[in-house]
Amino acid sequence: MKPLVVFFSRADQNYVNGAIKTLETGNTEVAAGMIQELTGADMFKIEPRQSYSKDYNECIAEAQADQKRDARPELKQYPDSLDGYDVIYLGYPNYWGTMPMAVFTLLEHFDFTGKTIKPFCTHEGSGMGNSENDIRRLCPGAKVEKGLPIRGGSVKSAKADIQKWI
Repeated sequence: MKPLVVFFSRADQNYVNGAIKTLETGNTEVAAGMIQELTGADMFKIEPRQSYSKDYNECIAEAQADQKRDARPELKQYPDSLDGYDVIYLGYPNYWGTMPMAVFTLLEHFDFTGKTIKPFCTHEGSGMGNSENDIRRLCPGAKVEKGLPIRGGSVKSAKADIQKWI
C-alpha cells in the first residue's frame, strides 16, 4: 500500500535562521517533497480557504488569533478518502508549540483508526512542541510514531535525516 504525505506549508515571508526571508516554496513543502521522493508517496497539501497574509508579521498575528480562539479554518479541499493509505506522513510548521489550526481541521475531518501517522515539522528552534500529543488526542485510533523535527533554515540539507527517520 502506498503512503500519503499530507502537509501544511507556507511560502512568502518566513522567519529563517534569525531573519525574515521570502521563500518561493515553504520549508515544510520542501521536506514533504523529499519524503515523496524517498517513499513514492502520494501528496496532499492542506490549504485554508482564507490564506494567511504574505507578510510575516501579519501572518503570525492571524495564525495566533486562530490558535487563541481554537479555530477550525475551512479548507479549500480534502483528500477524497484515506482508505487506500495505511501510513500517513503529516507535515507542518511549528506554530506556538503545535500545528497550524488548518491541520486540526483536517485531522478532525477523518477517522484515522488503524492508520500510522508519522509527523514531521519544520521549526526555528522549538522542535515538535506539543504537536505529537495533540495528534494523539485528535486521532485516538491511530498509531502516532515519533516525529521528526527539521530546522527550517536547514531543510534543504535534511534528506539524510529524513531518510533515516523513514
